[in-house]
Amino acid sequence: MSTLAIVRGISSRLGMGSAMTKRNGESFDHLERFRPLLSLLVRTKVDRKLVGKVDLSGVVQQTLLDAFQAGDKLHNRSDQEVAAWLRRSLANNLIDEVRRLHAWGRNPVAEVSIEAALGDSSAHFDHFLAHSDLCPAQRCQELEQHMRLAEQLMQLPEPQRRAIELHRLQNRSLDQTAEELGRTKAAIAGLLRRGMHQLRELMRQ
Repeated sequence: MSTLAIVRGISSRLGMGSAMTKRNGESFDHLERFRPLLSLLVRTKVDRKLVGKVDLSGVVQQTLLDAFQAGDKLHNRSDQEVAAWLRRSLANNLIDEVRRLHAWGRNPVAEVSIEAALGDSSAHFDHFLAHSDLCPAQRCQELEQHMRLAEQLMQLPEPQRRAIELHRLQNRSLDQTAEELGRTKAAIAGLLRRGMHQLRELMRQ
C-alpha cells in the first residue's frame, strides 16, 4: 500500500472531510520529496550487519508517516529544518529496530554508530558532489543538491547505482565492491565509469 493511501485511510478513519484530506495529501506530497534522500541514507549509512535483518524501506516509510503525524511541528518549516527533523526521526526508528533485534535490549555502540553515520551524511555528500564534478562547487553544500543526487541515482541501472554507492559513497575498495556484487574488478570499473558519466549528465539537466 502506498504511503498516500495510508494517509487517506487515516484521514477517513478520523472522519476528516474532503478538504482536510486534500490538504493532508498535499502535505504528504511535500514530505514525499524527501523519500529518495532518506532511502539513500539507509542504503549507504547503515551498518551492513543490519541489511537483511531490518526492513529499511519500512523504516523510511515509518519516518515519513511520523513526519506527517507531527503536523504543526513541521508546518511552515524550511526544507533544511524538515530534513534535519527527518534525519533525527530516521535515526530513532533505526535504533528502535536495533533494540528489537537485541530482544528489546540496548546496544549503545550500535546506537551511537547510527547517530554518527547519519549525522555526518551531509559532509559526505558534499565531498562526493564536489570531487565528482556533479555540481558547481559553491552549491555542493545545498540540500537541493543532495536531494537531486538521491533522485538521479535512482535513475541509473541498478548495477551502476550499487557500484557507485558502495565504492564512492561507502568507500569500499574495488575488491570489496566486486565481491559484494559478484563481479570482476574490471567489470566494476566499467560500471563506475559508465554510471558516473550518466550521473553527471543527469545532474546537469
